[in-house]
Amino acid sequence: MTKAEIVEQIYEKVGFSKKESAEIVERVFDIIKETLKEGEKVKISGFGNFVVREKNARKGRNPQTGEEIRLDARRVLTFKPSLVLKNTLNGDETSGKVLD
Repeated sequence: MTKAEIVEQIYEKVGFSKKESAEIVERVFDIIKETLKEGEKVKISGFGNFVVREKNARKGRNPQTGEEIRLDARRVLTFKPSLVLKNTLNGDETSGKVLD
């Protein structure tokens, strides 16, 4: 699914104009990017957690030549799906929901 398809879904299901829908989607993504850039977690209930992790510099190897190279320290983004999302993906729609 693309960003344009997300905008289209919001337009169809919520009733905002396409321009408003695009602005909402863009703003949500901007907020998520800025939060992650600051090193904070993004937790979306029922969906999952986005976390930026620090990776230390380390030695690596070029697989074609076998030459040893140094890999610089970097930040990586990880995503851990929620139990609700995992169950939905595996066809168990009722798991994770509170029953009355």
